[in-house]
Amino acid sequence: MYQTIITQKEAGQRLDKYLHRILPNAASGFLYKMLRKKNITLNGKKADGSEKIAAGDSISLFFSGETLAKFMGQGQVPAQDESAYRMAFHKLSPVTILYEDEHILLADKPAGVLSQKASGTDLSLNEWLIGYLLENGFLSKEELSVCKPSVCNRLDRNTSGIVLCAKSLSGAQMLGRLLKERTLHKYYQLYVKGCIEEEQLIEGYLIKDERHNKVSVSFAPSEKKEADGAKIKTKYRPLRIESDKTLLEVELITGKSHQIRAHLAGIGHPLLGDYKYGDRAWNETYREKFGVQSQLLHAYRVVFPTLEAPFEALSGRTFFCDPPDIFTQVCTPRKP
Repeated sequence: MYQTIITQKEAGQRLDKYLHRILPNAASGFLYKMLRKKNITLNGKKADGSEKIAAGDSISLFFSGETLAKFMGQGQVPAQDESAYRMAFHKLSPVTILYEDEHILLADKPAGVLSQKASGTDLSLNEWLIGYLLENGFLSKEELSVCKPSVCNRLDRNTSGIVLCAKSLSGAQMLGRLLKERTLHKYYQLYVKGCIEEEQLIEGYLIKDERHNKVSVSFAPSEKKEADGAKIKTKYRPLRIESDKTLLEVELITGKSHQIRAHLAGIGHPLLGDYKYGDRAWNETYREKFGVQSQLLHAYRVVFPTLEAPFEALSGRTFFCDPPDIFTQVCTPRKP
């Protein structure tokens, strides 16, 4: 017999989904048959698989060791994977933690670090998160086989700032719901070319170019664009007007890939350091003088809505993350 006790990280999912995670080589029909025959029980009782499991629940599998090993298969985390996570934690040491509880973690991602890996050899914030939890005893190898913590929103490699990370399944579900409902507000600081004096909400339609990993913005509606769900909304307000640029605070009302960069470039105010959507000649002057290599875009503030237990500690809270030093270094005040 194999018995496991559900942790807070695993709580909130359906029993059948959990069984599929720990027994990835078992067919659905087999699992439901085992539930009917009480070869799999929940808290010592018969279950049908639709039950939501809670922390402290006991799941028993009355299988032989050989059968159990067969169905667990690759569900167990190989040793080299665990060591790779720990290596990512140590190599990506510039990542810092802004807030942490048993369900979520807010990380400050430096520019140059991927949120999620693009290829098998990459080290990303996702691997750093798992490595951190393993290294500090918040996660075991066995738990990792059934519930893998992950980042819940992505920032471009060269965008710095706050990334939302889930440590538990219920934390992932909560963050996913807030992002989908757009009730968690995310704010960015960035430099754009030119003078912007007034707060404004701008709208448009994002058109993807998958081949070149680039988007463009159209400001004219069409039935196709509406059907594609590509409408974007970006709200900005000036924080400081300088000699040739403006420091903005931007709130993403919608959250599409490259939205801020493309949307502001589309209205004639490209981001400083953005070579994909920006003004190359202007960027070069700042690269030569200040060493600016990529867009100065920083996710600096998140605001949580009212939340109920077990997330009451986050209810209505605002978290800040100071922009990197380069934001101060490039400051060029206007002459009086």
